[in-house]
Amino acid sequence: MSRRLRLLLTTLAVAALLWLLFAAAERALALAQRFLALPAWLQWTLGGLLTLFAGIGLSVLWWLLRPRRRRRPAPAPDRSSLEQRIGQLREHGADTGTLTAELGELDRRRASARIYIALFGEISTGKTTLVGALAPHAKLVSDARGGTTRHVGHYDGSLPDGRSMVLADVPGSRETGGEAFEALARMEALRAHAVIYLCAGDLNRGQADELRWLADFGKPLLLVLNKADQWDSTERELLLARLRRHARGITSSVLAISAGGSERYQRQLADGSTESVERQRKPAIEPLLHALTRLASQGGEALENLREQAVLAGLHERTGSLETQTRAEQAERIVRKYARRAIVGALAAVAPGSDLLIQGVLAAGLTRALAELYNVKVSDVQVEDFVQQARLTLRTGSSIVLAVAGNALKAFPGLGTLGGGVLHAFAYALIFDSIGRALAASLAERHALDQHDAGARLRVLLTDADSKRLRQLAALTMDAVRQRDTTD
Repeated sequence: MSRRLRLLLTTLAVAALLWLLFAAAERALALAQRFLALPAWLQWTLGGLLTLFAGIGLSVLWWLLRPRRRRRPAPAPDRSSLEQRIGQLREHGADTGTLTAELGELDRRRASARIYIALFGEISTGKTTLVGALAPHAKLVSDARGGTTRHVGHYDGSLPDGRSMVLADVPGSRETGGEAFEALARMEALRAHAVIYLCAGDLNRGQADELRWLADFGKPLLLVLNKADQWDSTERELLLARLRRHARGITSSVLAISAGGSERYQRQLADGSTESVERQRKPAIEPLLHALTRLASQGGEALENLREQAVLAGLHERTGSLETQTRAEQAERIVRKYARRAIVGALAAVAPGSDLLIQGVLAAGLTRALAELYNVKVSDVQVEDFVQQARLTLRTGSSIVLAVAGNALKAFPGLGTLGGGVLHAFAYALIFDSIGRALAASLAERHALDQHDAGARLRVLLTDADSKRLRQLAALTMDAVRQRDTTD
């Protein structure tokens, strides 16, 4: 296009724009004159509606264009409080070996002063191949079928500026039956100073969830599109744009590479036959090397602080899960102890109503023991109110309790012929097991003595005819009967 023609087209475009602006201004003045000619009440009404619509439009525009807030890292406790919790778990008999080992590994890596980079992502995205490109002298095993990595491998590599790094090749996620490998990969990702999340296309929902999970721990995160050479430049830019939308406010950068590796293809021969050929593809990972160099330039101390925060936050979650499990096991032992006492009390009752007095004392003791276990402070009045409510529930549902107990005894040979005393004792075993389980579940969830919630759970458990639970209570009852007969 000649210079004169470009100038002419530019002049015409400017003239058209000026004409449109003039027409718009003329139309706006005409509308303003018509608006001013309206009655005052109608002016205020239309003005208020226009202001409302303008406010809504600006709010929507701000919501669409506003910068996203950076994700806050998961809360991490201080190390001393975490060690104290682990010590308390150890005193209660919990297996805390993996938690203690995690703290030891945290110290070991800090002392080594080396930068650890974890490669994370689904299977078949080329993690092992990328390790080979970043650390050419490492001995690797890779398979095009995916799922080759079954453990965490550490390989020494170096950055263009000479800094050394350790690459962690972790098992791929979303592998059938690979839940244990996935947990292993997540733990190693938390131990690393930075994470490369590798993908081979647009992110699915599972990958987006993994990316957000990693970002919640506040560590440097790179979203890397591998095998980028399989798309042309237009397709690649569109795909990168979609990945950037996924990664807004989550990752520090999104880039495309090709890790290389081997590929197989069919080659046509001169005689018309074909042969399978394997060839090596040259890696193109310069953008990733530059991104890693920028990360390393922050300094070891800054990266180490972020890594320690992520490790402690992960340990906080794992310690909480172990605390919940340990507390549930302790609650089970407490409920079993008081159920056995209730059985013994029912078998030993001689005067009418004496068993009610015994069971009331036991119910109060069970309530206090479980409240103490779950660190819930309760007063004597609260305990008495809960026991009274449980009695009312049992009074209205006594026929159901006896029916469940009677049917359970019939199901176990030898128990149904031992007489009403055993039925009475088994019923109390069922009652105390139900009260204990209902109260423990309510305390664990509500962190308070909620009588209505515990009562609702109790009514459900009293009618529960689960064979495994009834079998355990029957065995407990039979054991108490045998012990009584031996004593007698």
